[in-house]
Amino acid sequence: MASSTATQTRPTVAPTAGPVRRTRLFELPEMRWAAAALALFLVGLAAQRLGAPSWLWSTLYLACYVSGGWEPGLAGLQALREKTLDVDLLMVVAAIGAASIGQVMDGGLLIVIFATSGALEALATARTEDSVRGLLDLAPDTATRLSVGGGEQTVKAADLEVGDVILVRPGDRIAADGEVVSGASEVDQATITGEPLPVDKTVGDEVFAGTLNGTGALRVRVDRRAEDCVVARIATLVEEAGRTKAKTQLFIEKVEQRYSLGMVAVTIAVFVVPLLFGDPLQSALLRAMTFMIVASPCAVVLATMPPLLAAIANAGRHGVLVKSAVVMEQLGTTTRVAFDKTGTLTRGTPELADIRLLPGTAFTDEQILRLAAAAEHPSEHPLAAAVVRAAHARGLQLPVAGEFASQPGRGVSAVIDGHFIRVGSPAALLDSVHDEQTAQAAAARAAVDGLQHSGRTAVVVLCEQQPVAVLAITDQVRPEAAATVAAVTELTGAAPILLTGDNAATATRLAREVGIADVQAGLLPDDKVAAVRELEAQGARVTVVGDGINDAPALAAAHAGIAMGGNGSDLTLQTADAVVVRDDLTTIPTVITLSRRARRVVVANLVIAATFIAVLVIWDLAGHLPLPLGVAGHEGSTIIVGLNGLRLLAPRAWNPARVVRP
Repeated sequence: MASSTATQTRPTVAPTAGPVRRTRLFELPEMRWAAAALALFLVGLAAQRLGAPSWLWSTLYLACYVSGGWEPGLAGLQALREKTLDVDLLMVVAAIGAASIGQVMDGGLLIVIFATSGALEALATARTEDSVRGLLDLAPDTATRLSVGGGEQTVKAADLEVGDVILVRPGDRIAADGEVVSGASEVDQATITGEPLPVDKTVGDEVFAGTLNGTGALRVRVDRRAEDCVVARIATLVEEAGRTKAKTQLFIEKVEQRYSLGMVAVTIAVFVVPLLFGDPLQSALLRAMTFMIVASPCAVVLATMPPLLAAIANAGRHGVLVKSAVVMEQLGTTTRVAFDKTGTLTRGTPELADIRLLPGTAFTDEQILRLAAAAEHPSEHPLAAAVVRAAHARGLQLPVAGEFASQPGRGVSAVIDGHFIRVGSPAALLDSVHDEQTAQAAAARAAVDGLQHSGRTAVVVLCEQQPVAVLAITDQVRPEAAATVAAVTELTGAAPILLTGDNAATATRLAREVGIADVQAGLLPDDKVAAVRELEAQGARVTVVGDGINDAPALAAAHAGIAMGGNGSDLTLQTADAVVVRDDLTTIPTVITLSRRARRVVVANLVIAATFIAVLVIWDLAGHLPLPLGVAGHEGSTIIVGLNGLRLLAPRAWNPARVVRP
């Protein structure tokens, strides 16, 4: 638990990729055109309702058509050139058809819906690209390369070659993946492995680019070039997974091609066939336009979107940000949940869990804690902070430490109340005990082995060079973690899995505490992606829950990804499909339940909409459906399914008690 007397600040949470340049809302042309279309539609609607001249509100609606429809229309025409019928083009044609028979407002509403949807998709894509670029800023741009003679040269990190030796000073980020060849320090590598506590590094240990060095100086031999380092692989994995998930669509969009082709074909037939049998042009055109209105999928689209959007709004009120209707639909199909450990099931903050006195010790628990906390008080190490917090929690008054000193990767020492106290790494401090056969030394080693085997971090306390106690440090488990695991198991019918970069002993202890049997530990980011893909290859629809940069590739690759928002990195928050803003784990099974309810409402709405469409289409084809009645039936079905979907806004739709049991 080494520290420094300098004013250097040590972070106690995982560093994030940043600062990230975020695309502004109206920086995208899609967002500006969609906003213009919405504004023109609302002004036109107000003018129409207030009795303004028809030419005024008609002009406003037509301007809405142009501003919101030109881009999807152009994209649809380009798709048509590639022999693909885009539903956006179909919607633009339907809107124009509605205007041609006097239903200008209905067409404008359709244009606004599709323009807004496209703009939000473009914004989400841009924000994700911003975060991937920010991730690459984790690794420093420059490094201090050492020559054979010991000279120093500042070079670009991208120019480092395998075999170069670089100097990493205290507080610096490491510029390349490599192996420590000289020096000792503690390194915060939560960005890569997710470990909550800094890891002691000495000669022969591996370090990663982008991780944060502690209080000691390290000389590192470069093992990988910049483009091959773990941070670069994370960015590549996120981009690749994002491209794969971009193909995901709502259920209704999966059948849009066939429906669109069928609708166009039948509309042409409804127009042409009567002409061949001698019907007047105006009558045939009116029948065809009526068919296009009543058969257009806008009612089906509205049957799908309102329930999902209402569920999104309800989840948002309860601290869960679901980023799209697609995500809300996907969450309900989850069959397996994979949890990260640090910052997800735990708070990511170390705490003192136990004080083990050794034989022959003349001190009590509180006296040991008082001495250790006083020695650690000047230190900036996260483990030192945990000891000091524990002393303050017990109301202990800490004496002033004299002759304070620290050794990177080893520990601290100070004179407290006339006693020479050392606190730090078992490997370093127990080796310094002069009499290897003392009962205290043997008991200390046994206590350390027991704690490390149980997955806790051991810290040794020496008084006058003799071990007197061993402190057990652990990560704080979230109080709702066990209930959430039980609820998720009941909800999905499959036990969750724990995917973590932490060591196996720590992961197993935590998993046992919260009720998880399936544990995969010591995983790097690409290992987590491989684990998720293996589960999905077995037929599971995996939702991954995590918070760190090291979790981002798995979140992107999974069926759905949920980020913890409290300490989540920028990349993770942008990559995830949903964000638990208040870090309340119980909202995860609740939002999955809400998603399933929304899917049921969507199915009911589709049945209603399809029934209306079928009745109106048959009426139009087999008889003579008056246009006003066709429009009324079409709009009536839209209102019914819309109101049905809005039921998910009700507070009772969010009911944690149904799935979360203590």
